[in-house]
Amino acid sequence: MTILCVRFQLPPMYEAALPGLLGLLEEFTPVVEALPPDGALADLRGAERYFGRGAADLASVIRVRALALHGVDCAIGAGPSPMLARMALREARTGGVCEVAGDAVPEFLAGRPVAALPGVGPATARTLCEYGLDTLGLVAAAPLSTLQRLIGAKAGRELREKASGVDRGRVVPNGVSRSLATERPFGRDELDAGRHRRALLSAAEELGTRLRALDKVCRTLTLTVRYADRSATTRSRTLKEPTAHSAALTRAAYDMYEALGLQRARVRVIALRAEGLDPAEHSSYQLTFDPLDDKARRIEEVADRARERFGPGAIVPGSLAA
Repeated sequence: MTILCVRFQLPPMYEAALPGLLGLLEEFTPVVEALPPDGALADLRGAERYFGRGAADLASVIRVRALALHGVDCAIGAGPSPMLARMALREARTGGVCEVAGDAVPEFLAGRPVAALPGVGPATARTLCEYGLDTLGLVAAAPLSTLQRLIGAKAGRELREKASGVDRGRVVPNGVSRSLATERPFGRDELDAGRHRRALLSAAEELGTRLRALDKVCRTLTLTVRYADRSATTRSRTLKEPTAHSAALTRAAYDMYEALGLQRARVRVIALRAEGLDPAEHSSYQLTFDPLDDKARRIEEVADRARERFGPGAIVPGSLAA
């Protein structure tokens, strides 16, 4: 079995192009899982036999078709499981393919840091490194009982399996993501609350634009603030009503930020995630009779039409703020 993990080089806020690219993958296999905003997993189990070509050859054909039909280049990772395909993708450059064959899995994993394994967060990686288990090869060779004492019974068992190349995950056809995320990194440690708020405004406008392009609304907004010491604070808020209105998303983001009470915090990254996505046609919003809100919604509609006609760069993020 060979899995491809494809990352298309889509312009920012151009997630609406992803369905057409997924259709291209479905010409090779019906087992395709979307990874918005710009990726997908494809199971080539039957395609290799049907086309009489290996995964690397099929990946090259997919890249050429994406360029010819959509003008979009891509990077592709190939491996015997979704986890290994994702890890191979990190090694692939745009326009290239990185394939991890089944017999090369132990060598591919052995020297990689534990943090490179999907699902291993900073806290788990820190714990393992404190005990000298800083590479996947060392984790795979460690006694199961040791790992379970360090991070728990279930987590220890799953970690040892994955470090040994065992992945029980599978590609789920039409498994469309129920969340969208964006982040705003700073070039240096940022203490200015005004710059924090401008980053929040830009991120909320991008999320609103992407939601409307997909005809989706979100029910929950999550704010993550990462600091210079690599720690992070996360807050979530359930919105009063499902929305894709940028102004409503911005208000919720500002409220969560203010509730943190940050005072001269050295911020590295501000990220927003829209969760609980539903079709926009199944939602409604409460009329406010607020002329400013009505004006903002009309401006959004005009800006969305301009992006659709002239491309995602037609409107500069943040330029529609009142």
